[in-house]
Amino acid sequence: MNLNTIKPDGTKGAAVKVNNEVFKIEPNEAVVYQAVMQELHNQRQGTHSAKSRGMVKGGGRKPWRQKGRGVARAGTIRSPLWKGGGTVFGPEPHSYRKRMPKKMKQLARKSILSYKASKGEIFIVDEFIQIEPKTARFYEFLESMDIQKQKILVLPEEVGKNIRLSVRNIYNVDIKKAGSASTYDLINHDILLFDKPGLLSLNENLSN
Repeated sequence: MNLNTIKPDGTKGAAVKVNNEVFKIEPNEAVVYQAVMQELHNQRQGTHSAKSRGMVKGGGRKPWRQKGRGVARAGTIRSPLWKGGGTVFGPEPHSYRKRMPKKMKQLARKSILSYKASKGEIFIVDEFIQIEPKTARFYEFLESMDIQKQKILVLPEEVGKNIRLSVRNIYNVDIKKAGSASTYDLINHDILLFDKPGLLSLNENLSN
């Protein structure tokens, strides 16, 4: 399968040959769903916590005598019925981490890449070369492809200083190293903008 490239001046460049097993498969929606949920679960800190009656300060003695006051009996001020008392079945810190086989993770990314390739949502530039970081120049490049209003993920092989500074002030553009992009990163953006080395690197990684 061949994907067209775009030169930095906006003109059409030479096509890049990629593996059909990466960019031209039948998307597996079930695996994509599992991969996205796994990644979102693994981002959760799981630090939520509430004090039970055994953790609340106080309650060393009985608040009042058992009988004779005409009110309900009470054994401790740490009771969940009291203001400032412990919480019944409150949240406790725990891990939300989920595991997933490596082949399933790869299949999920292949499915997203194949889907976006079929929809024409993958753009490839020869390489991101800029002598100085200029947001306006990069925005003009996006305008030349008429994608400036969509949510874009820039995927170079290496995130250089100039390209990072060029895109950081554009609200709808994110940047990530091509080899580090997760399933959620790929599916959460309308357009994937690779440089040629980044695309070939990802193609090779997912082909193995």
